[in-house]
Amino acid sequence: QVEAMTMATRIVVMKDGIIQQVDSPQNLYDSPVNLFVAGFIGTPQINCINGKLLKKDDGVYLKFGDISIKLPEEKGNSEELKPYIGKEVIAGVRPECIYDTPVQVEALKDSAFDAYVDVTELMGAEIYLYLIANRVVVDEELARKKNMVIDKSGEQNLIARVSPRSQAHTGDTIRIAIDTERVHLFDKDTEKCIIH
Repeated sequence: QVEAMTMATRIVVMKDGIIQQVDSPQNLYDSPVNLFVAGFIGTPQINCINGKLLKKDDGVYLKFGDISIKLPEEKGNSEELKPYIGKEVIAGVRPECIYDTPVQVEALKDSAFDAYVDVTELMGAEIYLYLIANRVVVDEELARKKNMVIDKSGEQNLIARVSPRSQAHTGDTIRIAIDTERVHLFDKDTEKCIIH
């Protein structure tokens, strides 16, 4: 994949012998036609968030668990998105589109929420943050004693690629924000891209 992205002018992405998309490396990354292409191109892999589109007075929101993020007006009002209001979709968010600096979080406050830092991975010029949104906090020992079933299906795992100067540490709960201008939305059934 790395050689193809750096050396090719056009790339053919195939799945099970069927061509999914033929395009330039940059267009494959920025405008994938479906979830497979979005997940195939890019390291770390794109974050996939299962959510529901809701229309409110001030715009269209993607709701997942207890978190709602507002989509940009242009995306929210697009004709392609109208049939999906009230329905479940998959949002694709590249790791570099998740920010943790206070300035960026403030600038993107319509898409900011808290997430638990599960692991930090220093890569030199950047840090990968392995995050959990909608984290379920329970006393594991007590739950085991009482044979309680803990439902963590609402938790959302995310990977953010942030600056090496990030102050996030494992075990912290931090405020993050998503650049919704760069969110891809996919049909949950067909996995085809609705809007970039």
